[in-house]
Amino acid sequence: MTIQKLCGVPTKLEINPKPCKGSLVFVGTGLQLAGQISVLSRSYIEHAEHVFFLVPDGFAEQWIISLNPNHTSLQSYYAQQDEVKNRRETYKQMVEAILNAVRQGKQVVCALYGHPGVFACVSHLAIAQARSEGFDAHMEPGISAEACLWADLGIDPGQCGHQSFEATQFMLYQHTPDPSTHLLLWQIALAGEHTLTQFATSSERLQILVELLAQWYPLDHEVVIYEAANLPLQRPRIERLALKALPQAGLTVISTLLIPPSQALQLNEIVLAKLGISAKELG
Repeated sequence: MTIQKLCGVPTKLEINPKPCKGSLVFVGTGLQLAGQISVLSRSYIEHAEHVFFLVPDGFAEQWIISLNPNHTSLQSYYAQQDEVKNRRETYKQMVEAILNAVRQGKQVVCALYGHPGVFACVSHLAIAQARSEGFDAHMEPGISAEACLWADLGIDPGQCGHQSFEATQFMLYQHTPDPSTHLLLWQIALAGEHTLTQFATSSERLQILVELLAQWYPLDHEVVIYEAANLPLQRPRIERLALKALPQAGLTVISTLLIPPSQALQLNEIVLAKLGISAKELG
């Protein structure tokens, strides 16, 4: 008879029981310390055999540590001072560290700030790899920066719609914004940075972005630089400025650019006619 690690609590002694199979769950902590995490996600952290985490500040880190003593911060995988390191390599190392714990038969939880699957490729890569190796893996949602943005700015995105792009991707590919909807450009502080080795852009790159956006928006159109609050006593950053002033704006790695509509919604007269609806009926 051998005693091995069991999944769950056994109701009777088993002969040569099967070892517990590792599993992986990604959870989101939200943007603000402790208050924006769901009850379920917190429970996953508390009951995990090992917790990996990536959070924005020391307060959030200490809170994670208080929930589970078996923890590893993923922050150390980023480039250290004076080191040049491609973030693809960083993400690969993070995934491998997480999967190694799963392969050891541990019930692993990885806590990422915000929503664990939004602008966070590590979660998707790790879940896909875990599943390909036969492990159970899934993601729980979290409150994202976008959810905070709509709340802080008092905008219902369903009123006229919205589009959302990573800033550098928007610049490098043939995306066409609809100026009658809200446009969100994420990671604006990295706009035009394609090497994945830097955490900043330049005023020259931002000027190129402004010139690109000028195809659809007037240069004096008001835009918003938004940063969600990380702590309960903080206020979100909501800085309004003209589009043409963007290259001189102070940006951080958590800055998001919101471009409100510059035009009214236009009725589709052809579809209205097919549906037998008049413009007056829409109010």
